[in-house]
Amino acid sequence: MTVLNTVALITAKPGSEAVVKGALNELLGHTRSEEGCVRYDLFESAATPGTFVTVEEWVSQDALDAHLGSAHIAAALDATKDALAAPPAIHPLTPA
Repeated sequence: MTVLNTVALITAKPGSEAVVKGALNELLGHTRSEEGCVRYDLFESAATPGTFVTVEEWVSQDALDAHLGSAHIAAALDATKDALAAPPAIHPLTPA
């Protein structure tokens, strides 16, 4: 099975790390239960605290697009709208 590998970088404003972390943890269960989600893991950078990274695998671009348009993504973005240093940076990956 070919999967679409993606990482997303989400950076909290200083002092807003807990808000962002809480919203991202809330997102985990919803996302993992989505059709087309193979893997969805959340990490915080040990080198740059407050920088969160999702490591994702999707069965297709359509599955990723459905995820990005989901109500739970909208809710997470709304919950973190004043807490992010920049918009999330989403990086679809290709083999090198």
